[in-house]
Amino acid sequence: MSIYVVFFGGYHASQPDMDLWKTSAEKQRDDVKFDACPYPDGVKSDRTSAVDGFKHYDAVVKKIEDNGADPVFIVGHSSGCAIADEVNSRVKGDHKNITLVDLDGFAPFPKQIKGSSVQAWSAEGGGGQSLNWAKGNKMYTASSATKQWSLHFSLVNTAATDAITKDNYRTKGYAGCIANLAWLPKKK
Repeated sequence: MSIYVVFFGGYHASQPDMDLWKTSAEKQRDDVKFDACPYPDGVKSDRTSAVDGFKHYDAVVKKIEDNGADPVFIVGHSSGCAIADEVNSRVKGDHKNITLVDLDGFAPFPKQIKGSSVQAWSAEGGGGQSLNWAKGNKMYTASSATKQWSLHFSLVNTAATDAITKDNYRTKGYAGCIANLAWLPKKK
C-alpha cells in the first residue's frame, strides 16, 4: 500500500520553500507521495487567521479522500499546524489510517482529531528548546541547531543551524533543505 503525505508550511512559508522541502522529501522516500502547501499570503500567524486564510480545503481534502493511500499523514509546521488540524477535521469517513503530525505548533482541538493518530513534536539540542517546545511531545534532537528558532526549523529541515534567527527565518529556514521525516515510519 502507498503512503501519502500532505505538508503545510508555517507562517511565511512560500511556495519555493515548499518546493525545496518536497524535492528533498521525494529524494529520501521514493515510496511516498508528497504534496506541500505554502502558508497563505498576507495572513497572520494565529490559529484563527491561519484557518480562515487557507482557501484550498476542498481540493486538499479531495486528494486525501480520493488517493487510496494507506496510511495518510497530514503534517503541519508551526502555524501550519492549525491548517493541518482543520484539514483533518474536514476529511470524511474513517480516520484510522490517518496520522496528524504537528511539528512545534498548534495542537488539534479534540473535535478535529476524529479518530486519527496524533504526533506532536518539539525539538531540542545543545541545551536549547524549540520555539513551541512542550513537555510530553515527541522530541527530535537536532545535530546542528541549539537555539530556539533554529531548533524550530530543524523539525522541517535537518540542515538547520544556529544561523536561523527570528529576524531571518523567512530566507534561511528552508535554506539547504534536507526534509526532516523523523515522524514517518522507516522504509521497509
